[in-house]
Amino acid sequence: MRVIFMGTPDFSVPALRAVASRHDVVAVYSQPPRAAGRGQKPRPSAVHAAADELGIAVRTPLRLRGEDEQAAFATLRADVAVVVAYGLILPQPVLDAPRLGCLNIHASLLPRWRGAAPIHRAIMAGDAETGVSIMQMEAGLDTGPVLAEARTGIGAEETTADLHDRLSEMGADLIVDVLARLPLPAVPQAEDGVTYAAKIDKAEARVDWTRPAAGVDRLIRGLSPFPGAWCEIAGERVKLLRSRVAAGQGTPGQVLSGFTIACGDGAVEVLEAQRSGKKPMAAEELLRGWPLPPRLG
Repeated sequence: MRVIFMGTPDFSVPALRAVASRHDVVAVYSQPPRAAGRGQKPRPSAVHAAADELGIAVRTPLRLRGEDEQAAFATLRADVAVVVAYGLILPQPVLDAPRLGCLNIHASLLPRWRGAAPIHRAIMAGDAETGVSIMQMEAGLDTGPVLAEARTGIGAEETTADLHDRLSEMGADLIVDVLARLPLPAVPQAEDGVTYAAKIDKAEARVDWTRPAAGVDRLIRGLSPFPGAWCEIAGERVKLLRSRVAAGQGTPGQVLSGFTIACGDGAVEVLEAQRSGKKPMAAEELLRGWPLPPRLG
């Protein structure tokens, strides 16, 4: 089939590679290059770089609301568009242009966790499982009917980074299967169980040791690696990147042993952390020559 691929971050790259290996990807749409690195030079997105490697033409419009951009999209005469974390709202003329419409790979089991941060929110909420859904896109925010889904459990010590990589590969496998079987019946989303995965606000990232240990642990894992849950240690902001619930009880913030910290109920053992300006380290490595104070802020 003639496919338009629309995506931007690393999460989208496995799907691009999988689709391009089996279909004619006539164009890739991605967010424009952004300033990055020490020199703040424009850097193409992960999808843009992968498309260049594959020899596929890339388009990077700032928006798709203009008639010229919509006409250019339509002239590609695509059978279908595959959309994975693209980052722009698709107007109705764009949604209608491909013969079989636009299909979105969404990293949750819809209708749970519609919106921007479904992986983070699933871990932070303590969900036992999540997955990927292939949705027929419509004008609403992740409201379209679902063509297929794949499920996976969430491990007790998994971080957003871990789950991100697994769901990315699952989405790539699932979209290939769906494209091979189109047209497929689309099942409307249930009206019950709708939740929204709001964009992560950095104000959420500071650890509150008065919370129960399970909530602190889920916050640390859910915000790892970005933006990273953090606490103050001897006046220094330190990111906490991996953790698990541990035995113990004490005053919230009290260091019980090693990097095991008392919470409002129970305790959390920090397994990996990152000091300001340094690389992430396993807890035992970080604590060599840097003893913790009796209590963390």
